[in-house]
Order: sequence, then structure tokens, then C-alpha cells
Amino acid sequence: MNWILLIIGGLFEVGFAACLGKVNETSGLESRLWFLGFLVSLAISMFLLIQATKTLPIGTAYAVWTGIGAVGTVLVGIFYFNEPATFWRVFFLSTLILSIVGLKFVTN
Repeated sequence: MNWILLIIGGLFEVGFAACLGKVNETSGLESRLWFLGFLVSLAISMFLLIQATKTLPIGTAYAVWTGIGAVGTVLVGIFYFNEPATFWRVFFLSTLILSIVGLKFVTN
């Protein structure tokens, strides 16, 4: 169950990074609403990380949480913010994903 909480927390990390990107693209009330989304996503993400670390090793949990956030944020950047998807970017993103999966398999 804590792995599921950790994955969901990582997805909320992607959410707060995406909201941060939208805050920088907007102004006025819309920017404030995206900032509110950032704060809510941040709080949920941190809460789920704390819950997951009650039974998972902190080093593994944090690495997986940040890895999910990093991979998801890069994908959001590519598909939503039109960032480049170069060969080397995709290559290193793939190695990051393999590392996250590897950590899950070697953790009790």
C-alpha cells in the first residue's frame, strides 16, 4: 500500500511542477489560481511521502518519489509545454526510469 501512496505522491509532485510552469505563463487571478494548485499539490505530495516513509526506507522512498516527479515533469514539459524531446533527453529519462524500477525491486 505504501508503494501506491508513494507513486501517487510522485504524481502530485508532477502536478505542483506543472502548476509552477503555468504560474510563470499567466498573470492576475489565473496565476493566483495556478499558485493555489501548486500549494495544494505540494502539500498532498509531501503528506503522501511522509506516509510512505513510515514503512519504506527513506533513501529509497525519496529517490523513487523524486524520480517519478522528474520523469513526469519532463514528460509534461515535452507534451504540454512544447519542450524538445531530443535523443539524449529521452535516453537519460529512460535510464532514470530503469533506476527507479530497480530501486523498487531491490527494496524489501
